[in-house]
Amino acid sequence: MLDVASISDPALRPIAEKVLAQAPLTHAEGLALYATRDLHSLGRLAHHVRTRLHGDRVYYNRNRHINYTNVCALSCKFCSFYRKRGEDGAYEMPVEQVVEIAIKARDAGATEVHIVGGLHPWLKFDYYTDMLRGVRTACPDLHIKAFTAIEIIHFSRISRQSVRDVLIALREAGLGSLPGGGAEIFDDRVHDEVFKGKVRADKWFEVHRAAHTLGIYSNATMLYGHVETPAERVNHFIALRELQRESLASSPASFNCVIPLSFIPEQSELGYLPGPTGLTDLKTLAIARLMLDNIAHVKAFWIMQGLGLSQVALDWGCDDLDGTVVWYDITKRQGHGTTHQELHLQDIKRLVREAGKTPVERDTLYREVRRDAADCIVNEAPATVA
Repeated sequence: MLDVASISDPALRPIAEKVLAQAPLTHAEGLALYATRDLHSLGRLAHHVRTRLHGDRVYYNRNRHINYTNVCALSCKFCSFYRKRGEDGAYEMPVEQVVEIAIKARDAGATEVHIVGGLHPWLKFDYYTDMLRGVRTACPDLHIKAFTAIEIIHFSRISRQSVRDVLIALREAGLGSLPGGGAEIFDDRVHDEVFKGKVRADKWFEVHRAAHTLGIYSNATMLYGHVETPAERVNHFIALRELQRESLASSPASFNCVIPLSFIPEQSELGYLPGPTGLTDLKTLAIARLMLDNIAHVKAFWIMQGLGLSQVALDWGCDDLDGTVVWYDITKRQGHGTTHQELHLQDIKRLVREAGKTPVERDTLYREVRRDAADCIVNEAPATVA
């Protein structure tokens, strides 16, 4: 049991009492968590919650990221990924190439492909449905997690359909769930300074709310460490918590996981910014766990936080490391400047076990994946919670 009396920062003691009572924290309490210098107590509070929910389990999956194009109609200042058509390094994958990659992922034991890309100004909606059908036909047991809320809005515009109708068409073509990207920071000031032209928070929420009502599970992200303030981060968490409360009460699906993403300034228009420190990373991951009491999982995405800090984060509220990834073109921190950013299974398990935790392979919906000696899936059992 967490010993409240041992907490040195008096401002954290009433917060600890609420954490023990499993009561949601307020905006002011979220700010107090960011302001505290009692870092050990902050970590212990977050670890208490993750242990209550998951024991010593740490989840990972065998997945493959596919970025089908980096051509994008937007020019967000924080993004080093996008290119304009014809620009050096710009690419567009034909559907057949995406399907071929998915087949290779399945053959390597993956249970999920994670497909996202830029807002290509000329690709038709049929390209995306054909992509899903191609992957589903070739790999019927592979879960397709695809398209951020921003991409869904883009599809709605180019197909002249409602968001709901776009999601229904994508689901019929093979979509399994939505990733959480494109959330950035839910604040108009930050929006106008860093990613003006991108849809605002209300549209992001429209997509995920519609997905949940259709039974499509999704994730949620927050990009931190650029021009936003701690108060704006806390507002972001509370907005996610409120939509999760609504979805849990009235929809067949909800958020599976929240993924705080550490901003990497290199090669972006915000390259003059220092980016978040390791301390900010740990604080933000811990505060996500404490503020988002109704979202089961908090991920330390090793691509963004780095391997070493992600390992430490397993004692700061995080219970998920993502997975094998293999190829990732959004940022290149772990790949030494290349798109090949792969974490092998033995390395994932070693990182988890060194942290004193138990590695558990999961599928996209957090069902435990069990394999036999020949590395074949035996079953996908519900991932038990302590």
